[in-house]
Amino acid sequence: MRQPTLQDVADTAGVHRGTASRALNPATRHLVNADTADRVDRAARSLGYRPNPIARSLKTSRSASIGLVIPDLTNPLFPPIARGVEDVLGEVGYNAWIVNTDNDPAREAAAVESMRVRNVEGFVFATARLEHPLLAELVAAGNPVVLVNRRVTGPEIPSVTSDDATGVGLAVRHLVELGHEKIAHLAGPQDLSTGRGRLRAFRQALEDHGLPDEPARRIICPSWTEAAGAAALTQLLDSDVDFTAVLAGNDMLALGCYDVLAERGLSCPGDLSIVGFNDMPFIDKLSPPLTSVRIPHYELGAEAARLLLTEIQEPGRHPRSVLLPSPW
Repeated sequence: MRQPTLQDVADTAGVHRGTASRALNPATRHLVNADTADRVDRAARSLGYRPNPIARSLKTSRSASIGLVIPDLTNPLFPPIARGVEDVLGEVGYNAWIVNTDNDPAREAAAVESMRVRNVEGFVFATARLEHPLLAELVAAGNPVVLVNRRVTGPEIPSVTSDDATGVGLAVRHLVELGHEKIAHLAGPQDLSTGRGRLRAFRQALEDHGLPDEPARRIICPSWTEAAGAAALTQLLDSDVDFTAVLAGNDMLALGCYDVLAERGLSCPGDLSIVGFNDMPFIDKLSPPLTSVRIPHYELGAEAARLLLTEIQEPGRHPRSVLLPSPW
């Protein structure tokens, strides 16, 4: 049985083929009279016509799709960010191709190349390292790129991040108000803006409160994972370092701290206070619930999508970045 074509839809609706095409494309539907667009919709439904997005993208080099590159889909931080991206894109007829890299540069490069072949119109990256050659390459080639939750030190790339410095300062103040003066910090990887920035903010907060900045109380974790957090707290507990509280650089590291406390028969906050960062979904279900600095996950994704759409529609615009508040 022959599949209905766009010309069939146009003939049935009594319009030009170009008008039918614009009416069926969410990005251009506003250019068509509402009654005409509805007539085209009815014709398409009656014929069982389905637009071919691949054919459209080959003809126009526009796919109404973007690539969303995530470092670890098992980290509960990222699904709300992805939801924010998708909701904003959906309002204008765009879709997101979501890929998980497992923090593997080779896997990331292969996924990005695959999406470029499919004519995605831009990228939202949640994987950015401070030095990230692939991002520099994409920007140099004219690809619209927006970073979410992270920044780079290289080319000026639009980004949407939370105010980590204020968030860390509030967390330290909370611990000080509880009476803690010997606070340890489990910092994230220092090749990431989140890891480096939160460590810098922690040291500044100690100075602001007149507390000693002891290097032995700072552990650099190689990854933002539960296992890395457990290893770091184990290192601290097995040393002769004196500390009564831990500010973990993110909630996954804090979960690792909870694991170690449980293994050793210690309690939070009885033996050690733990504060996380990110306010991931479900941390209130822990026992005790984890105190954590909230970042606006959904809003980060939504604003990143808005920035990217602007980059796509106004390619000559000067790069703009957004800093969202981190409420305590």
